[in-house]
Amino acid sequence: MKVLFVGESCSLLAVHVKGFDHMFLGRCQENGDPCLEALRANGFDVDYMKSDDALMHFPETVEELKKYDAIIFSDVGSNTFLLHPKMHFGGERMPNRLKLVREYVAQGGGFLMCGGYMSFSGYEAKARYGMTPIADILPVDCLHYDDRMEHPDGIYPHIVDADHPILQGIDSPWPYFMGYNKVILKPEAHLIATIGDDNEDVFLAAMDYKQGRSVVFSSDCVAHWGPKAFSEWEHYPTLFGNIVRWLAKEI
Repeated sequence: MKVLFVGESCSLLAVHVKGFDHMFLGRCQENGDPCLEALRANGFDVDYMKSDDALMHFPETVEELKKYDAIIFSDVGSNTFLLHPKMHFGGERMPNRLKLVREYVAQGGGFLMCGGYMSFSGYEAKARYGMTPIADILPVDCLHYDDRMEHPDGIYPHIVDADHPILQGIDSPWPYFMGYNKVILKPEAHLIATIGDDNEDVFLAAMDYKQGRSVVFSSDCVAHWGPKAFSEWEHYPTLFGNIVRWLAKEI
């Protein structure tokens, strides 16, 4: 199976002040390796598209998207897909690539959104997916304000449906998480796991959308909300392998 994983990267600019003098240092940081390795360990053919690459090179037709059995967005905001530089700076009409993802799912594709500062509504509501076509395919509704739930002391998910195919083969206790995005379950969606002080919030949910499927994992698939205790968990590859297989209707 073929998977497109988008996000989990950033460019960093640091100012080093050394007495009277200062200098600027820049670098690119990729954070998604644990999840990418887990997907490849399942035998999937994974294309990784960093956030800055997605801005220019994310597919512009449904046919291009249909090469993939599943598409994963992780910590990459909606503006990356909506504001193509040719449109934003040149005034050239471009396809709405989030409409294309919605159509891809409607025609039978699979879509997973993982949590993060640029997922769902995100940090200061800058991810703003609730205002885009992606809102239609998600199993949850996004808040219209900053949706981060920070738990620096750690918080554990609570399993609601242990028999769901996404959880098959996962039989040991879940590790802790450091936070998640608060979202609201849609009536037609299926709740698999919750999180929160009173287990009142969505952690893992799934939904059919027309001919396709979608899943939300409301915490990070990697740091910082998903600590090493999660990415090094024995069932980490199993979880993401099961999610992709469920999205592709293989389980």
